[in-house]
Amino acid sequence: MIVFLLALVIGGTIAGDLLKTAGMRRLGEVDDFRPGALARVGRLASRSGILWLSIVAYAVSFFGFMALVSRTDVSFAVPATAAGYVVETFLARWFLGEQVSARRWAGAALVIVGVALVGG
Repeated sequence: MIVFLLALVIGGTIAGDLLKTAGMRRLGEVDDFRPGALARVGRLASRSGILWLSIVAYAVSFFGFMALVSRTDVSFAVPATAAGYVVETFLARWFLGEQVSARRWAGAALVIVGVALVGG
């Protein structure tokens, strides 16, 4: 059950982040922070199916995390869910076309080591 909940939390967070990024890229850069301009962006964002899907994914992750910490120690749950950062780095590179520097790949490798230490 704990492995399932970890997968749910990690998968929900990754899906939420990737969908949010894709949705915001479709909306375009927000560079005007006057109230009227922010209201316009808010209206556009509220009509974006991709952004609504990201909210659903985040909700799945949130409730999965609540279930996870009800069954295991938070000192395990929080570091273990960090494995999502590694997967997300790979997916951002391949699905979003982001450039990932060697330094970021090294950071992802360190996260893998940390998760292995906590999980072991």
